[in-house]
Amino acid sequence: MNAADSIFVAGHRGLVGSAIVRRLMSAGFSNLLLRERSQLDLTNQAAVEAFFAHERPRFVFLAAAKVGGILANDTRSAEFLRDNWPSRRT
Repeated sequence: MNAADSIFVAGHRGLVGSAIVRRLMSAGFSNLLLRERSQLDLTNQAAVEAFFAHERPRFVFLAAAKVGGILANDTRSAEFLRDNWPSRRT
């Protein structure tokens, strides 16, 4: 990867995604494509395809996921599996 390459980090505000962003920035990467959920709904295939067609990122880090704490994971495990499973995307 070159410092000028465009890089999309999905989930950049989460634990893993924010660590990726910090590491890339500390290594001199400045062309980061970061989108809030309100700006790009990753469950909307048409929106994602339009984003990729317009921005054309060279690299992608996928760290986005629906997460919860211990109680949420225990009581709503099927919901987390459904929302995070890649084939769910339509």
